[in-house]
Amino acid sequence: MPAPHALRSGALLAAAGVALGAFGAHALKAQLTPEALTTFETGVRYQMYAALALMILGTQPAQTRAPRLLLAGAVIFSGSLYLLTLTGVKILGAVTPIGGVLMIAAFVLAALDARKAA
Repeated sequence: MPAPHALRSGALLAAAGVALGAFGAHALKAQLTPEALTTFETGVRYQMYAALALMILGTQPAQTRAPRLLLAGAVIFSGSLYLLTLTGVKILGAVTPIGGVLMIAAFVLAALDARKAA
C-alpha cells in the first residue's frame, strides 16, 4: 500500500473509530450489558491503535507491506467484536484472534521494513 493510501486509510479508520465510540457510549449504553459494552469498546480502542499506526506508517515511504496487514487485521478484529456485541452471535469471537494475529504480523513486518530502510 503506498504511503498516501496508508495515511488516508488511517485517517478514515480513526474517523470511523470516533463515530463508533460515540455510538457505543450514547446509543448502545442502555442497550448492551456492561460486559458487551466493554467488548465493543475494545473493538474501538484497537481500531484507534491501528488507525494511528497507519497514519504513522503513511509517513514512511518504505512501509508498503505492513499497512495492508494492519488494515485487514483492524477490520477483522474490531469488526468481529462489533458484530459479536450487536448480534450476540458468539461464534464471531472465534474470528477475532485472526485479526489480532494479522495486526501483530503487521507490526513485526513494519519493524523489519524499518530496519531495511535504515
